[in-house]
Formats: sequence, structure tokens, C-alpha cells
Amino acid sequence: MTACPHPPAPLVPMPLAPGSRDAAVAWTRSTLPRAPMLIRFRWHYQDERVKYAGRGTIRIAPPDSLRFDFAGPLNLGSGAAVIIGDSVAWADPEKNFRALVPAVPMLWAAFTLVRPPAEAAAVFGAEVLDSLSHKRRVVWRFAQVEDTLDYVVTDSAGRESLLEAEWRRRGTLVARSRARRDSLQHPASARIDFPEGPARFELTVDVVDTAAVIPPDAWRSRH
Repeated sequence: MTACPHPPAPLVPMPLAPGSRDAAVAWTRSTLPRAPMLIRFRWHYQDERVKYAGRGTIRIAPPDSLRFDFAGPLNLGSGAAVIIGDSVAWADPEKNFRALVPAVPMLWAAFTLVRPPAEAAAVFGAEVLDSLSHKRRVVWRFAQVEDTLDYVVTDSAGRESLLEAEWRRRGTLVARSRARRDSLQHPASARIDFPEGPARFELTVDVVDTAAVIPPDAWRSRH
């Protein structure tokens, strides 16, 4: 990969009006599955030094918990992590997990899930309807002192939808993602770009199990 010669343009280039926190929280909840879900996927990671590819499984327990398992080539190996909200409860081995997933909010977004705004975050929002394409775009911004998260959802008249997310820290772009849902509104594919690396993480969903039973020990550390 080669570094971008110019900083990427913001995902949301226009100013936004203050939004309703209650409406923002309700919207984030609408992105979550109604029951536990298991997703199997193929992934590919690339930066200037390495290329990895493998398979993974994510278990989602709404409203705030997920387990991420991955298996890659011998020089990366396998690993797992549990995320509670915006925090990593545990990761094993942590170095390998952090190499693949350096930004927890973007992991949620890669599976078309959005965390609610932090208590200290200012909330901004907008809704735009394209009269030509009939596509509706919903825009949310959750801004804190150092971190700003922007989300843009594009719906195509009830068909496949797109969730784009952007994380900026102190004004610098940390990560940007594009994640698609299929016609059943299940996660289908995603790409996360880390411009400063530069690096890219991509995934393609193979199986979505909406009747999954997640055993209690899935949340415990492997040690």
C-alpha cells in the first residue's frame, strides 16, 4: 500500500446542527440485533510490511458485548478478544489482536453496529433525501474533546444499505470504514482504512446465524 499524498476529505464535510441525544441513542439501538448473533467471515489485512488473510467468527450479545475470534497464517496465528462497550475486556494474544483491530469503534461499525454516544459527547445530526436516487442519508456526529465519530447511513428504498464511519482524534483521521448490509439487513462486507499506517482490514461475511446460543464461558479469558 502507498500513503495518500493528501489527507482524505472528511466523511461529513458540512456543519451539522445539534441533535437529540435520545434520538441518537434510539438510532444506535436500532443497528443492533434483537437476539444473540453469530457471524462467520473471511478477512484480509494489509499494510506496508505484511499481508495476512484468514477466517474469523464474531459473537454478538446485545446491547454491548461481542467476542471476536480470528485465525490467520502461521506468522500471525489465532487469537480472540472480548469487547464490552468501547473497551477490550481481554485479548489473547493482545499484540496480534491490536495489530488487526487498532480501533474498537471501527470494529463495531465493520459489522454495521454503532455504539451510543458517550455521556460527555456532544451530539449532532441531519437527514437528507436525494430526490433523484431516492436514497435517504442519515448523519450523526458524536464529538468529544479529543475524539469525533461520524456516521453516515445510506438506505436504498429498503434494499441493501451502507454504513460509513469515521474516527478523528484531535482533528487527525484515525480510521474510516464502509460496511454493507444485505437485503435481510445482515452484515455482508466491510473495509476499514487506517490512513496513517497506511493499513487496510477487509472482511466478507459467509454465514449469519440469528439463532445462535452463546455459552457463558465464551466471555471468559482463555487463560
